[in-house]
Amino acid sequence: MGKGWLKSLVAGVAITLLAGPAFADTIKLGVPGAHSGDLASYGLPTVNAAKIVAKLYNEKGGILGMQVEVLPQDDQCKPELATNAATKLVSDKATVVLGHICSGATKAALPIYKEANIVVMSPSATTPALTQSKEYPIFFRTIASDDQQAKLGVSYAIDKLGLKKIAVLHDKGDYGKGYAEFAKTFIEESGKAEVVLFEGVTPGAMDYSAVVQKLRRSKADGVMYGGYHPEASKLVSQMRKKRMDMPFIAADGVKDDTFIKVAGENAEGVYATSSKDVSKLPMYQEAIAHHKAEFGTDPGAFYKEAYAAATALLNAVEKAGSTDSDKIKEALRNNYAETPIGSIKFDSIGDAEGIGFSMYQVQNGQYVELQ
Repeated sequence: MGKGWLKSLVAGVAITLLAGPAFADTIKLGVPGAHSGDLASYGLPTVNAAKIVAKLYNEKGGILGMQVEVLPQDDQCKPELATNAATKLVSDKATVVLGHICSGATKAALPIYKEANIVVMSPSATTPALTQSKEYPIFFRTIASDDQQAKLGVSYAIDKLGLKKIAVLHDKGDYGKGYAEFAKTFIEESGKAEVVLFEGVTPGAMDYSAVVQKLRRSKADGVMYGGYHPEASKLVSQMRKKRMDMPFIAADGVKDDTFIKVAGENAEGVYATSSKDVSKLPMYQEAIAHHKAEFGTDPGAFYKEAYAAATALLNAVEKAGSTDSDKIKEALRNNYAETPIGSIKFDSIGDAEGIGFSMYQVQNGQYVELQ
């Protein structure tokens, strides 16, 4: 082969590189979260939502003359990996970020985004201080905070179930312990019930028999739990094996089909708070249909909140007419976005207005919203 072939090859590669996404101007939507590990069932639906919303925008010609590019980053919901994911997205020049999924990971990553002045929106990080401290003006979320969940859980436990002696358990993490502390406070403030046990469990442990034994000795007539489904499934299963059939009330970290699959028949009757049922909204139905068409399955946990966040972020870029973060923040607070969880805009601290929680219960192998 002669030198002419080599010159043609080099020229062809150069043209290909220049035309590729690395050199193209795009709206870069970073999507950090748990994409592997025990909590992947929380994070992967967010990636799917981002891909679908990006595709819909791109099919309409993109935003500001640019296509939307999705940049996933796996953090496994671990704070130390979340900082790596955030650093990578900053270096990749993410325009906006959809994530992180877990409150602890979000808290660890936010200083990095704040320094880079990149707008971040989580579909699932519920720790109140993430917005209420006003420390991170670049942070928004499409889910209500843990204090609202805990208040609903306590009200249901006391007023609906008539519980008097409540054990409050948690997984020692930012999300789980934060929820548990709010629950403890609301129980004590009610004057109608008492906290007979406040205990943390170690995530990943195979055996919670010591905690279950403490629970039995406490003579609790019900349990409130802050944490995620892997630990909750073990706790509930070990309680039921000991014939401890008292109500088990959890936060939205347990309202996941994976909990039901793992806990099996022991999941029956478990309560969990989660965002309100919006299944009758046309845009929610469209979002579900898009997922089935694209991936052939029903979506998982926090899909609708993630779809709403992706839509709100990209809508704000469009309304701002700019990729400047300050203009995007202003657009988020001053313009409604039509989403699967309703028509939303954001208040001065970054919380979505008009959203809240409902109580759900596992009945015949699926979570059902209680009226």
